Amino acid sequence: MDLILWRHAEAVDGQPDLARKLTPKGVKQAKALAQWLSSRLPEQTRIIVSPAKRTQQTAAALTDEFEIEHKLAPGAPPTALLPQPAGPGTGVQSWSSAISPLWGWRQRL
Repeated sequence: MDLILWRHAEAVDGQPDLARKLTPKGVKQAKALAQWLSSRLPEQTRIIVSPAKRTQQTAAALTDEFEIEHKLAPGAPPTALLPQPAGPGTGVQSWSSAISPLWGWRQRL
């Protein structure tokens, strides 16, 4: 399985946060990256976006087949996406311990 994290393109400032849309520049950014990604993604790619308008607009530059996941909303805790432990002593102890090896890798780039 490959995981690709694609941050939304440039968006306007303002409130409410979930309603913020892409700027004209952001629309161009999303289209350019979507064009680059389209030939590199497998056919069975699953695209999941937050309920924020800007993320939906960014994904729509690539396809109209994406899922909205409310657990990805701005301000939602990262642990909302982690499976709940099945019992004592199981599961990921914390988001921090799960992500720290990846963070170290990112910092070395």
